[in-house]
Amino acid sequence: MSNEPIPLGKALASFDALWSPRIVTRVNDYDVRIAKVEGEHIWHVHDDTDEFFLVLDGELHISLREPTGERTVLLPRGAVFTVPRGIEHKPYAPSGAAILLFEPTGTSTVGDRHDEIPDHVDATVGHALHT
Repeated sequence: MSNEPIPLGKALASFDALWSPRIVTRVNDYDVRIAKVEGEHIWHVHDDTDEFFLVLDGELHISLREPTGERTVLLPRGAVFTVPRGIEHKPYAPSGAAILLFEPTGTSTVGDRHDEIPDHVDATVGHALHT
């Protein structure tokens, strides 16, 4: 990790892959990841951790399957939302978005339980950022 400031705009400009987070830094045992997203991700669950989203640009939708039913939250630029552990969810961005995620190092982008992974989804624990 860098011991210099990291301009997020420059970091986002360094890659094009969608749904393929880059690790910009670490805080204790947590990754701070950025990603470009467009279209749909997949329904998935993180059994042991919450998932924090901050929308840097664009708009992100997150569909949730909660005990009380299904709903979708809309996150415009600058909004934050945390999906609680154990809640099935599916992020999507019809017009594209740039997001920042905060989650424990090693957390899979498709969670612990998920549908079949489509080819366009990079199911990893984040990639090192190369600016």
